[in-house]
Formats: sequence, C-alpha cells, structure tokens
Amino acid sequence: QVQLVESGGGLVQAGGSLRLSCAASGGTFRNYAMGWFRQAPEKEREFVGAISWSDRGTAYADSVKGRFAISRDNAKNTVYLQMNSLKPEDTAVYYCAARYRGGYGYTTAKYDYWGQGTQVTVSS
Repeated sequence: QVQLVESGGGLVQAGGSLRLSCAASGGTFRNYAMGWFRQAPEKEREFVGAISWSDRGTAYADSVKGRFAISRDNAKNTVYLQMNSLKPEDTAVYYCAARYRGGYGYTTAKYDYWGQGTQVTVSS
C-alpha cells in the first residue's frame, strides 16, 4: 500500500509561482509513474501532468504546457509540480497519484493510489 502526501499549496497572485511536493511511502517509489490532477469546485478531476517510472519522460495537459513542470527525486521518494505564470483558472485542489509501472495515465482510472490533495488559489 502506497501513501501519498501533498504539500506546498497556498494563495498566490496571478503570475506567481508555487511548487507542490508529493511524498510517497509504503512502496518502491521508482516503480511508479506519478501523475498530478486537479479539481475545481463543481468540476471533474482533470489531468495536469505525469512523469513516467522508467525514463522520467513527462506529459502535460495543453492548459499547463510551458508553465508547469514535473520532476521526481527517487532518492527522496518525492515528485514535484513546479507551477509558473499561474492564472486564476489554475485554482483547484491538486492531487498526486501513483500508477505501478504504467505509462502516462491521462485518466483517474489509470492510477492505483491517491493523496488527499492540497489547495491552490490564484488571485487576480
């Protein structure tokens, strides 16, 4: 059983930056592809980006491409989401998720484990 804990959320002005972290425990972290999703009020949870377990390749939603970057530190069992040039429409609860030896999972159903989420609020 893998446990995921997100941190780093908060309130930021439009144009600012935040870095989210997701610390994993209870499994062999390097064997898991890691994804980031977000959910705004009254909206479906949506894919933000993912990083593979094998070659550290990444994939992003079009809405964040060029602004967000995912990285991982297998020695620290942690995945990061660097968010730059934030917009009010980025406001949501951000979740990290783990997928055992999978590719880029673009849907929530592809992931085996989820964190509890961290709130990101971008003011205009």
